[in-house]
Amino acid sequence: MALVGTTGTVVAAASIAALLSYFLFCSNYRSKSSSTKKKSKSRTGLVDAIGNTPLIRINSLSDVTGCEILGKAEFLNPGGSVKDRVAVKIIEEALGSGELARGGVVTEGSAGSTAISLATVAPAYGCKCHVVIPDDVAIEKSQTIEALGATVERVRPVSITHRDHYVNVARRRALRANEVASKQRKSKQTDAEDIGRINRYESEGGKQSSVFSSDCKGGFFADQFENLANFRAHYEGTGPEIWEQTGGNLDAFIAAAGTGGTVAGISRFLKEKDANIKCFLIDPPGSGLFNKVTRGVMYTKEEAEGHRLKNPFDTITEGIGINRLTQNFMMAELDGAFRGTDMEAVEMSRFLLKNDGLFLGSSSAMNCVGAVRVAQSIGPGHTIVTILCDSGMRHLSKFCNSQYLSDHGLTPTATGLEFLGL
Repeated sequence: MALVGTTGTVVAAASIAALLSYFLFCSNYRSKSSSTKKKSKSRTGLVDAIGNTPLIRINSLSDVTGCEILGKAEFLNPGGSVKDRVAVKIIEEALGSGELARGGVVTEGSAGSTAISLATVAPAYGCKCHVVIPDDVAIEKSQTIEALGATVERVRPVSITHRDHYVNVARRRALRANEVASKQRKSKQTDAEDIGRINRYESEGGKQSSVFSSDCKGGFFADQFENLANFRAHYEGTGPEIWEQTGGNLDAFIAAAGTGGTVAGISRFLKEKDANIKCFLIDPPGSGLFNKVTRGVMYTKEEAEGHRLKNPFDTITEGIGINRLTQNFMMAELDGAFRGTDMEAVEMSRFLLKNDGLFLGSSSAMNCVGAVRVAQSIGPGHTIVTILCDSGMRHLSKFCNSQYLSDHGLTPTATGLEFLGL
């Protein structure tokens, strides 16, 4: 009996041990399963897919300079550029403040990328989009905006002081949409004469008027240059992501500026986290920001000689460079600035495509020129971050077009980085 009892006790103990082992297995399985689910959690809708872009090592530039040169791959956003973040922030803040209502029209004057981003995300908020764009930007940009369902109004480039500068026209369109909403007009033909011709230039058809239909819920001018939602998109989003992705181990940040929101938001956030991080501007030809940062005066040689160039600065890069201070740029915390050239940007874009498989747009290429300049300035052994704003896909007719470059004396010839002295 004792033997039986002992055996029963052993069997019972074994059964309990097996049972405990089973429960532990299930617990571990559920834990691993839960962990896996967290890692593979899907994003909710288009807007949730914006941001948290990877920070990638640009191998060729890192190996040559002896620095870790990292690029924030913003071209992987759903709308294809860093401006997706800005579009979301502007629309969400406008909806929150009541300045924009679902069913309303977001208007913007843009050289392309912000317009594409607004056209991409506006439908996710139940809004429409109307874009005023200079007629000298790459044609594929306006084609993309139209394909996204927004209306496009192309105008001749003029000074920002002119009433028919694309930004000023976009502001008037928002006011017009508000008038239509308040009067509840039944006709879909609104402001046809004004929209039809700007600066005696025929806009792309009369379909713009359909945006301001009688059921329009009003208009909101995004105002990317002066709206500080632009700055906040990067101060609250891009900057913290860079800090987290580098573990706070970075020595310098550099980017070009158009509206100034990107360089301002990121530089201010990083400086607040670590005042020793150096933040720089890279500026294209003719832009006045380089002189503002380095000399404290908004001044360009071209304007001093009485020349008024078309943009009003002469560069093939798009979306960067400006001859006025914006509210967004004034938020930047910068330690210095570098001047980049069109030829350097073109050569850099071809170098990165050949050596890293990175097909980048003009502003991204200019940023990488800046990253190398910083590396040369501070020496090997440092970590430098820049922004890869968009891909070359929206620059096919100009910056990535061999004939266009040849016509402007910008045919690339470099075999390495000799154009930067490396």
